[in-house]
Amino acid sequence: MDDRYADDEWRLFTADGQRKYLVAAETTRLLAAADQTDPKTRLFCRLLYFTGCRISESLALTPKLLDHEAGRVVFRTLKRRKTIYRAVPAPARLMRDLAALASGLGPADRLFPWSRQTGWRRIKMLMRVAAIQGPQATPKGLRHALGIHATGLKIPEAAIGRWLGHASSKSTRIYTYAVGAEERALARRMWQARDK
Repeated sequence: MDDRYADDEWRLFTADGQRKYLVAAETTRLLAAADQTDPKTRLFCRLLYFTGCRISESLALTPKLLDHEAGRVVFRTLKRRKTIYRAVPAPARLMRDLAALASGLGPADRLFPWSRQTGWRRIKMLMRVAAIQGPQATPKGLRHALGIHATGLKIPEAAIGRWLGHASSKSTRIYTYAVGAEERALARRMWQARDK
């Protein structure tokens, strides 16, 4: 591993080596749990999962930041005391559900008028229902899951970094450190060749 990135590897794991991201089976269980809850919490969870946005960005989302024509959500965030906007593509179903939630609201009304603590508690509740425990059972675990999933699908690093709002490609590169399905398949081929 390139030593310049060694410091970043810890971001996906705790100091004692536990992962901070959801794996595919966990995201499947989480989305199933979200489907059984109230519509607003379900949509909130799906927004976090499918866009990889930060919890504060999701809570600041307003109807005017939904770009239905382009099929993307525009997130507002503060970086170094500057307001930054970034557009993230979203599945058609998510866009339709967000549009339905936005109907009847003013253009600057928040779609999820909750405190950060309320949003956090709703995701934690879904994690418990889905039997997900550990450091990955957080809203940030969903964000990391998107980064790892996109990396595994060979989405260009620049696109992933743009979607996640990373200021540096170094932040995006940490997702290559996670052992994904492709890496396990390569290792299996190596083990099978050794066993012959």
